[in-house]
Formats: sequence, C-alpha cells, structure tokens
Amino acid sequence: MKNFGQDLGIYRKNDRSTTVFCLVGPTAVGKTALALELARAYDAEIISVDSMQVYRYLDIGTAKATPEERRLVPHHLIDIVDPDEDYSLARFLADAAKALADIGRRGKAALLTGGTGLYLRGLREGIFDLGPVDEQLRAELARRLAEEGGAALHTELQRLDPESAGRIHPNDRQRLLRALEIFYHSGIPWSEHLRQSRQHALLPPEVPVIGLACQRDILYERINRRVESMLAAGLIDEVQGLLDRGYGPELPPMQAIGYRHMVQYLNGSWTLEQARELLARDTRRYAKRQLTWFRQTAGIKWCKPEDLTTIKGVIEQS
Repeated sequence: MKNFGQDLGIYRKNDRSTTVFCLVGPTAVGKTALALELARAYDAEIISVDSMQVYRYLDIGTAKATPEERRLVPHHLIDIVDPDEDYSLARFLADAAKALADIGRRGKAALLTGGTGLYLRGLREGIFDLGPVDEQLRAELARRLAEEGGAALHTELQRLDPESAGRIHPNDRQRLLRALEIFYHSGIPWSEHLRQSRQHALLPPEVPVIGLACQRDILYERINRRVESMLAAGLIDEVQGLLDRGYGPELPPMQAIGYRHMVQYLNGSWTLEQARELLARDTRRYAKRQLTWFRQTAGIKWCKPEDLTTIKGVIEQS
C-alpha cells in the first residue's frame, strides 16, 4: 500500500506522507461496518463522503455511525453544519483537505467512505470555478439549440473543443449546452478545464477506490430492513424534532430521502403505511442511481462486502 505526500492547497500538510484509501457503494450495502473494521486494521481515521451526514440533527435517516462507533474510530465531516446552512462540493473539498492534513499530522491513515458520487468525483478530479453564470449567454445558446438543432451545435463544438465533442452525443442537450457555455464564457475548452482541475485534485490516481456491491435482491432486502429499523429507532420523532427547531420542509436536507417522507406523514398527507412503502421504494431507486453513477466511474475495484481478503488485497497492492 503506497504512501504519498501532496500539497492540499490552502491546507498544507507537513512533510509526512499519508496512506489513503476509499470505500464507496450504494446505501445499505454495508459500508459502515466494513469501514470500521478496515479503520481498525490499518490504524485509520474515517472521512465521510456523504452529502447528508454533514448536517447536525439528521442522524437516523442518514444512517450515521453511532456515537459508540465514532468513539472507536475518529470520524470527520459528520455533524459540521446546521440544516439551514448551504453546503457545496467546493466546501466539502476544503473540509476534506483539512481533515486529510490533520490526519497526516497525527501519522494515521485516512479512509474516505460514503455514497455521494459527486463528492468522490471532486476528490479525484478536482473542480473549476467559472464565476457567475452568464444568463444571457445561457439563454442565447438555448435559443440556438431550439432553432438550429443539436447536430449543428455539436458540429460547432467539434471545432471548438473536439475532445469534449468526442464524448458528448449530439442528443445530450444538457452537456452539449454546458460545453459550449464553458468555452464561450472562459475562452478555454471544457476538456482543458478538466485537465487543469485534475492536476490539483486531492486524491492522485494511485489511491485505491473499493466499490461494494451485492446481488440486487439482497441489497433491496437490506434496504427494506433498514427502513423498518429506522422507523423503530425513532425516525418520526427525529423529523418532528427538526420541524420543532424551525427547520422547514423546504430546506434541502429536509427534502432528502426519509425526511420528506416523514414530513408527508406528519402533515397528514400520507398514512404511515404509505410513508413506509414509499420510503423503501425511493431508497431502492436511489441505490440503483448510486450504482449507475459509480459503475460509470473509472478505476473502482468492485468487491462483495463479505470478501475481506480481496478487499485488503486491493488496499495493500495499490
């Protein structure tokens, strides 16, 4: 298992290197239990890669590690903002950089684990800031797409940014418009922005990323059991407590899976049985989307959650 030292931007590490590895996968696949086992095996601290676990008071519905588990292994980027605060990818990367630097100074390994694919991409590829959105440019490109069609704009993109054109289908309207917007806004092709941002990414390519997956029927059964256990653990009371604190249902965290379902039950729109069934259904759909995202991500080594020998081999041979 290789160590590496790297500049972390505004959070600079000392000259000691840090061992880093990642564990990702869909909700309910078993990341938490395995992460604790791996952290103890490799003397690691855990950095959460989860866009909902950053919020205070959202505990049961986000399946956070318990206080007892967090006493066993230090966890980072859990309970760091209130539910009415904005939390972006850029802020996550800054917080992750600080956590990596702090862990490195203590001479520990770092295990990044979670299910938010966008955060993993940011860790591995970095981000670039185009500044304020040019609404006039965006509207003009949308008008042109409607009038000229995707084929014409794709031909234009081939001239301006052939690399991006090669990976964007003419019918992919959203990415086609995004590529043209980036070029006309900055004068630099999207492909070049990506190359530059990767040079400053927190995680270099050699950091191992392990993906957990199991048979779909097994995963869905685990999800169904998790829904029941969350309800038994007091998810309804947790959501009522958030509402009582003044955190309204319009806030992004309150729109997350589990929270919006319990809000619908508490306001009388759904029965408890409806809320339970829809929560399980929507969690299964979310898990499917997570798997689709991660399977489109290069470099992930897929393992079964129970195959500890293979997982350790991936970590130690990287």
